[in-house]
Amino acid sequence: MPDGRQVCVLGAGMHPWGKWGRNFVEYGLAASRDALAEAGLAWTDVQFVAGADTIRNGYPGFVAGATFAQALGWTGARVSSSYAACASGAQAIGSARAQILAGLVDVALVVGADTTPKGFFAPVGGDRRDDPDWLRFHLVGATNPTYFGLYARRRMELFGATEDDFAAVKVKNARHGLANPNARYRKEVTVAEVLASPMVADPLRLLEICATSDGGAALVLCSNEFARRHAGTAQRVTIDAVSTVTPRFPQTTLEMPDLSTDSAAAVASVGPTFRHAVALAAYEEAGIDPDDVDLAEVYDLSSALELDWYEDIGLCKVGEAEKLLRDGETALGGRVPVNPSGGLSCFGEAIPAQAIAQVCELVWQLRGQAGGRQVEGARVGVTANQGLFGHGSSVIVSR
Repeated sequence: MPDGRQVCVLGAGMHPWGKWGRNFVEYGLAASRDALAEAGLAWTDVQFVAGADTIRNGYPGFVAGATFAQALGWTGARVSSSYAACASGAQAIGSARAQILAGLVDVALVVGADTTPKGFFAPVGGDRRDDPDWLRFHLVGATNPTYFGLYARRRMELFGATEDDFAAVKVKNARHGLANPNARYRKEVTVAEVLASPMVADPLRLLEICATSDGGAALVLCSNEFARRHAGTAQRVTIDAVSTVTPRFPQTTLEMPDLSTDSAAAVASVGPTFRHAVALAAYEEAGIDPDDVDLAEVYDLSSALELDWYEDIGLCKVGEAEKLLRDGETALGGRVPVNPSGGLSCFGEAIPAQAIAQVCELVWQLRGQAGGRQVEGARVGVTANQGLFGHGSSVIVSR
């Protein structure tokens, strides 16, 4: 990709995921300070702050850019605040990247953090009968695990997936997460242990569905010119694409599966699915294709959903995800490791931070700084996320 369309990553930082019960700002500050330290910059060097919003932490969460700028100390930096459900962090990355590519700033901080309740993420705003999120909970009974289960049953019906396959995804990610100091769950499990955990939404069990978590993540981005002046070109890691495209008609924004318009198996899709379109747009922007990818961080809200993502980001053809998994190709040492961080399986959801955390992992991997979870020789990585109501994201990072 031409230099004029690249943005460099100088620093990445995270606050470990868990259930800490403290103010979300504390997590974002810790991640920001780590990212600035890794970049070798002071907070006063930052000209733009892109915050990823949390909607469950009061007004400060809705204006995250200003909240973090104030907490770090007012300097006159420009700010933005982005909300796109689970793709919020990528929207914030896109906002900062656009400012840099436009030549308005040289250095930007991207930060997202969350403090989450126990149990389900309830719709915000009380009893809102015109809210699609409220409607799916109350009219369809489709809490998140419900449609994770529907997707899993779809894979079993169409492609012969088994409960052992879904459990094997969890086993793989748990093994990866052992070596990640930022992961919440760092314990190896067996297929038998996964299948012995309580059923949540048939066929998915407790160990196959991600938790809600507290945590934070941050990135320091800069222009190519600033990177050359500051650190030369050694180990230069760049963001080559940020895709946040929306669905195309007749695709809907539900995708869980498409409860409103088809029977999933009986009606053929027109064109690429929404999730595939998100990744396709990123590949096109970066000027690469899936064969160039060395590793991926994908949105594994459930173990079965990770298998869908293998196909959506082009690692294999539709219906071949189970074979890719069974052959060990998505594990460390395989052709294209997926979720070497441990994924949401090991982290849980801290919604505004997770898309940023995925890029942090890619940065550390491409620099060779991932320790016991290192993907050897990695040069190109891709992320994938999906939020509600037509929000999705894919980011491509290279060195």
